[in-house]
Amino acid sequence: MSYRSACLPPQTSLGRGSPLLWAAILVAAGTAWPGALPAADWQPGKNVELIAGAGPGAGIDITARTLQKIMQDRKLMSPNITVINKPGGGGAVAWNYLNQHAGDGHFLAITVPGILTNHITGKSPITYTDITPVVQLLSDYVAWTVRADSPIRSGKDLIEKLRADPASVSIAVGIGLGTPNHIASVLAAKAAGIDIRKLKFVVLNSSGESIAAALGGHVDVVASSPLSASNQVRSGQLRPIAVSSPSRLDGLFSSVPTWKEQGINVVLANWRGVIGSRGLTGPQVSFWENAFASVTASEEWIASVRKNLWENTFTNSEGSRRFLESQYQEFRSVLSDLGLAR
Repeated sequence: MSYRSACLPPQTSLGRGSPLLWAAILVAAGTAWPGALPAADWQPGKNVELIAGAGPGAGIDITARTLQKIMQDRKLMSPNITVINKPGGGGAVAWNYLNQHAGDGHFLAITVPGILTNHITGKSPITYTDITPVVQLLSDYVAWTVRADSPIRSGKDLIEKLRADPASVSIAVGIGLGTPNHIASVLAAKAAGIDIRKLKFVVLNSSGESIAAALGGHVDVVASSPLSASNQVRSGQLRPIAVSSPSRLDGLFSSVPTWKEQGINVVLANWRGVIGSRGLTGPQVSFWENAFASVTASEEWIASVRKNLWENTFTNSEGSRRFLESQYQEFRSVLSDLGLAR
């Protein structure tokens, strides 16, 4: 079974940056690239808040501040755009704050898979039906790493050990169960015919703690973003054995085979997008679609995507809505198999 549909927006991904392709999309949409936005039926009339449901330095925060800087540097609108950090509840604090401003296009938030999984597991009452999807932005894939002296030399080695005894390998995942790092590991095991309820996961407070545990010999494998493990991979302390991307990543992870290359048909991303509160109007959504299309076509954004080992997967509001709906069903299926759905 392929889990490709569970991972990426339905709109074609343009990979790790083709300015000419992005320019063609914007021209077709009537959007100048990279310059001022076209005339719109609605535009911001006061300061805009871009809400990040995590603290400074987290991936959500980096995404928000990258968007903010490009918009301001390119003067895509006259009011200021301010990043507001609202950590807590796996994003629920941010999304609750967002919906206190129903119908107001001056409030936006970065969204991640937690808006779906938190609802499925009963941690939050808010899900994709309670907000207005604006765009999908990027995919941040999962990397599996082991300590340099580990006997696990590849993803195939890991799968064979899990087939022999699903509880014989400890896999560290940051933040909690039901996260993309956890789900991606489960899907890889499930695709290999392994009993996923017998897998041994170690939940730590962050990917940083997971990596420290691996280096200390306390866990066997770490599932994290490639960027989180990049310093230790570069120094030779950790060795990557697989990535969840549809094709090999660029840069530091370019030699790391995907799960698909290793016979496990799984692709999964810790995606990020932008949402508005419930009740945004068509003109409000249209303005922000154009704004973020212009941002993601810029050289600055493409450079940031490469630096952070992300992938451009821009999708408009309607595509984002369909994607979130599909993801919700996919996540509910796997979390139900694990007994985590409520």
